[in-house]
This record gives sequence, C-alpha cells and structure tokens, in this order.
Amino acid sequence: MPAIVSDVELGSIADEIEIESGDEILAIDDCKLQDLIDYNFYCKSEFLTLSIKKKNGELEDIEIEKDFDEPLGIIFESAVFDEIKHCLNHCLFCFVDQQPKGLRDTLYIKDDDYRLSYLQGTYVTLTNLKEEDKNRIARMHLGPLYVSVHTTNPELRVKMLRNPNAGKIMENLRWLKKQDIPFHCQIVLCPGYNDGAELERTLKDLKTLGKAVLSVAIVPVGLTQFRKDNVLTQVDKKVAEETLKISSKFKGVCCSDEFFLLAGEDIPPAEYYGNFSQLSDGVGSLRLLIDEFKTFKLPKKVKTETSITFATSYAAERAISFVCDELNKNVKGLTCKCVPVKSTYWGQNITVAGLITSDDLINAIKDEKSDITIIPSIMLKPFSETFLDGKNLTYVKLQTSKEFFVVKDSTSVKEIVDFIKTL
Repeated sequence: MPAIVSDVELGSIADEIEIESGDEILAIDDCKLQDLIDYNFYCKSEFLTLSIKKKNGELEDIEIEKDFDEPLGIIFESAVFDEIKHCLNHCLFCFVDQQPKGLRDTLYIKDDDYRLSYLQGTYVTLTNLKEEDKNRIARMHLGPLYVSVHTTNPELRVKMLRNPNAGKIMENLRWLKKQDIPFHCQIVLCPGYNDGAELERTLKDLKTLGKAVLSVAIVPVGLTQFRKDNVLTQVDKKVAEETLKISSKFKGVCCSDEFFLLAGEDIPPAEYYGNFSQLSDGVGSLRLLIDEFKTFKLPKKVKTETSITFATSYAAERAISFVCDELNKNVKGLTCKCVPVKSTYWGQNITVAGLITSDDLINAIKDEKSDITIIPSIMLKPFSETFLDGKNLTYVKLQTSKEFFVVKDSTSVKEIVDFIKTL
C-alpha cells in the first residue's frame, strides 16, 4: 500500500505545512519510500524536499529546513508502503488457520516481514529472506529482530513449519550474529514435537550464539475448537513442569506466565524476566502488573460507594485477583471482584484477553451486580471499540446495561488507580 497519512502530530512540521489525513507521501528528495524504515532514514536530513499527492489529487513539492533529528510528525496508516512480505510456511500450530470464517479480514493476513519485526516487534521465521533483504538488513543494521525459532533441529523445523527452507534456522541466526544484529527468540512449545529433549537441544544451540541472543521466550501452543485435526495437544501440568525445569538451566530463557499457572507455581520475581523484553508474548506481564500496583498510594476511601467487576482472562486472573483483594482491604466504600471470562467461542483452552469475544464477555458479566465493569483494551481492535467477532462495546452495553471503563495499557495498573481516585 502507498504511504498514506493517517494523522499528524499537533504543532509538528507536518501540521505547520498543512499535511492532512489522506495525503500520500510520494518521495523524500526524489527517493521513493518502501516503508517506515526508509521514511525515518531520509528524514534525518536538515534540508529535504517532500513530494506529496494531496487527497484531492494535487501534487506538491515542499522544501523543509529543520534540525537533524527533528521529526516531521507524520503518522502513517501502515508501517510498510509496498506489499507486506507474506508467510510461506504452513505451520502445524498456526493460529490463523484455527480461526472460523467471518472475522475481520486483517485477522487472516499471514505476514513474515522482517521490517515489521524491526519496527513493531512481530516475529519472523526468516524462511522467506531474499538476498536483497539480507543486504538491506546488513546495510541498515536493522536490529534487534524477533525470530520465531521453535526448534533448531533442521528436520524437525521443516516438519513443524512445513517449509523445506525452514531447516536453515541456525545458518540464518549465525549470519545475523556475524552482522552484529541482535535478536530475540520465540519458541512455541508443542508437546510431542519440540518439548523435552528437543527443547534442551534448541536452548543449547541458541546458547552457542552468545550475546547475539537478547532473550528467549517459551510460550504454549494455542489450540482452538476450530482446528480440523488432532495432531497437536495442549500443554498440561506435566509438560509445564518439565519445561520450567529444562528452561531453568539456561540464563536469559523465560517461560510465559501460563507455564507457571499450569504448573501451579508462583509467578517468579522481577529478576527472572530481565528487562521484560517479551511482554507481548505474556512473559512477565503478571509480575509487572503486581509489582507496579504495590508502588501506588491508594486513596483511603471513595466519595461514593462503588462496586467494580474486573472482567479479565483466565491467564491474568491471579494478578487481577491480587489487585481486587488489595483494593477491597484498603479503599473504604469500594467493592471489587475479579471475573475471568470463559472462552466458549474459541474453546476453553484459549485463556488470553486478546481473544475474548463480545458474547463471551456478556455471558461472564451479565449477572454481576456491579456499578462499573473494567476491561483491558486488548479485548478490542486497536483504536476502536470492536471485538474480534465484529460486535462493539455499544452492543455489550445494550445487552448488559452496564457502565464500562477500558484500560488502555493492559500491562499497567496506573490507569486503574487513577480511575479509582476519581470515584
């Protein structure tokens, strides 16, 4: 897609020269832009010419003088301006393939784009890298990258990703190391495939790459009721315990919170997670939330007696229950309850908030006697009030007759505390 402007920052250069939503940036200094990487690179100049196609079709060339690192303040609709690099794998555990028909079109897109990995922290398998891609990564030193490793056993990786090019993972990781480009690693654990001895082999191989490996996250495979086969099984208590034991032998390797919940173990202290570099994979989010909550000074009471329902995922239940207990003990006039939402849409094995649908939320809270229901924004499509099933928060409000407060940052409790201070 072209470089279409979504918005501009108030008071920025783009605002001053009247760039508007819907305008298209054609080039900077006659250089066409592939993606946000090019845009950021060419914007470093103190003198530049911006070629624009206005949304009314008019063409303009605008000369700009600015400080070297001063941003233009343009926000784009997409981070890539040409075609997204699509995934060429057919992974056994692919979540996209486990979705029903009729959801938002964007949910069926399979990207495997190193540029999105660099810009947004999405995971790539490195199976579709062309020589020109590698040259650009090396030339522009695009790192860190986030790599879906899963296993370093070449034959097993080919089997799991169902791509004959998948066996080159260690070759590609060694190439990144040689270019001084660091990377984070992800392992989706599939019992009977890459767990146990295979997991230990993978972690030993990654250890040979030294400081090039910034972190390793292990997450359990997610299985929905829409799978068309039964070749995979869910991570259970026994597998979770074994995985925690194996991973504990390797520094910098962290298991997602779900492993500790499945194993019936306490969430580790903050030191376990280092710099919390893989929060998007659910690695450390519960610990971060609990520890952050302890730093806030709570109000002694609320102005009006209020009852709150925290609607959350089963994965986050332990942390949110802790928050509720502390609020109930310390804030007079406030009554809080944690209500985990059961996923009847995807199946009971899905326990994360980002996959909760509107009807599952309704079923969980409709009989709760509370004044306000708090939900995390991760339940909704970014910058909207739409759930995965296409229904919106207005629909939920009509069905439940409840008032909602949406927490924008799902890994933080500051918004919750600030909100309670207003009651």
